[in-house]
Amino acid sequence: MGLFQKAVETYDAHSAYIGKQLEGHQVLAPVGHTVKNADLEITLNEDGTFHSAIKLDKTEPKIVMPVTEESEGRTSGACAHPLCDQLCYLADYNDEKHRLYVDQLTDWAGSEHSHPMLHPILTYVKGGTILQDLSQMGLIELDDKGQPKKEKLMVRWRISGMGAASGSCWTNKALFDAFLAWYTGKRAAQGQQLCMITGSMDIPAQQHSKGIIPINGNAKLISANDTSGFTYRGRFTEDSQAASISYQASQKAHNALRWLAAEQGVIQGGRTFLCWNPEGKKTASPLIPLLSRTSPASAKPTNYREQLLHTLSGWKSELPEASDGVVIAAFDAATTGRLALTYYNELMGSDFLDRLYQWDSHCCWYNGKFGIQSPALWQIVSCAFGTRREENGTVRLETDDKVMRQQVQRLLSCRVDRAMMSMDIEKALVQRASNLLVYGGSIRETMLFVTCAVIKKYYDDRNCKNNDKEGYEMELIPDKNDRSYQFGRLLAVKEKVERDTYDSDEVREPGAVQMQSVFCQRPLYAAGVLEKQLERAYFPRLRPGARVYYKNLIGQILEQIHGFPEWQWNRPLEDTYLMGYYLQRKALYTKKEDPDNANDTDDSEQTIEND
Repeated sequence: MGLFQKAVETYDAHSAYIGKQLEGHQVLAPVGHTVKNADLEITLNEDGTFHSAIKLDKTEPKIVMPVTEESEGRTSGACAHPLCDQLCYLADYNDEKHRLYVDQLTDWAGSEHSHPMLHPILTYVKGGTILQDLSQMGLIELDDKGQPKKEKLMVRWRISGMGAASGSCWTNKALFDAFLAWYTGKRAAQGQQLCMITGSMDIPAQQHSKGIIPINGNAKLISANDTSGFTYRGRFTEDSQAASISYQASQKAHNALRWLAAEQGVIQGGRTFLCWNPEGKKTASPLIPLLSRTSPASAKPTNYREQLLHTLSGWKSELPEASDGVVIAAFDAATTGRLALTYYNELMGSDFLDRLYQWDSHCCWYNGKFGIQSPALWQIVSCAFGTRREENGTVRLETDDKVMRQQVQRLLSCRVDRAMMSMDIEKALVQRASNLLVYGGSIRETMLFVTCAVIKKYYDDRNCKNNDKEGYEMELIPDKNDRSYQFGRLLAVKEKVERDTYDSDEVREPGAVQMQSVFCQRPLYAAGVLEKQLERAYFPRLRPGARVYYKNLIGQILEQIHGFPEWQWNRPLEDTYLMGYYLQRKALYTKKEDPDNANDTDDSEQTIEND
């Protein structure tokens, strides 16, 4: 099935919410209606006389209002809404617009599908006192010609003194039904065509809704008003030959998508991402990890896997039926008038959750006090492509919207479609993480966490493809047969040696951090330079037990490195050096080391966050 079929299915499954105003939520509009913000509210008596009016706050929820196909898609041309409308249509200073409004409302009020609310509104609008009434209450300003300075203020109606028929026009279900019956009757003469969404014969839609995604304004998903260009010419003589969609299906689909976007749309770089179950069952987001930061921190990989499996089981209990599916879609607008579906996928709920689990079980790493985590997709993009900005002494990463939306969608496809981690993203992260001197403490740790998680995912993907079972675990392996990994360990030890000699208030960067970019290109040369610095300035300042311990550890690492051919020793390091660096540094900062039983390394129990 396609997007519109699933949207119609979603609308039908949530029929109980149609037209209902719930606090903190956008209303699901009935067929033939849309949702808009109102600026003014006018209360009328049952005889159509003015009672009162108020100005509405911007925080007021959007209201349901009836619209025709033409009025919903209006731009600069004159076309009146059937009931709630702007001052330029309700007041009589603009003859054309006012006449369109009055004629249409008169037709509806005089039909068999009329409603008691319509007559007071029609009587009042014909009376022509709306501008004076609003001006006297101080709600609008008039210019020298007696016209409103803000003529596009939207007015909603409330009727008083009519018993059961009293109340607000934007919450009256009987009024919604009356309009749809009247409008359907008006359009019946158009004849029926095959609806390619439902597969049944129905009255076709001539225009389709705009404003589905709030941040994309009036952009439309479906439009065929280019009769002189090449939108459909060359294949068809009429736009209806390309696709025919019934009015009912179009309204249901667009109203459902507008509701979903308002309720749960996630915006990344100006692109809106949706993930939902058509039946309304709760499901996980593909943009963030299954385990949130509120979950208990997992200090060990085994605990993380157990916690991840437990969370997976919880999500699967929300989608217990085999038929429960998940729809993932992304929307973006290249222009103000055209909305594009940039990504679409349908998956069975269990398959969808298994794919999220597989990603999180491979793309994960230690994240300080939060334990082992999988980074959110936006975090990966920000660390890989963000620009360093410094304001008031605070360093942050700022990512261009175009880059953010494109790269988040690429990663979304990797996660949902089980694609391999993109090499360019992994290389960009490694390049950033190989120059940590540029970044502040918190960004530095995030950069390392994200980079190591992506490196792990990158190599796990390729090992799986090549049927190679050896991977990179989140545990320090001293005898790991990887030259880059061992050099990364060496860099971490040299950094720790220098930091152990610092006073408590000393914040300067160690030589290992300053030379990191050189180290990853010429590791043996940089290691020699750092060794001379340590021997001259820092080893003498350590206590004997700590000095012996660190020298033994460095000797063990060098022994591993010397096991590789000599011609490899000074070659540029592979990405995995960062994993060795992180794990060795973590071991030095979290594990109590007491080399000479004399508490010579008291400060070794610091956490990474205190680094």
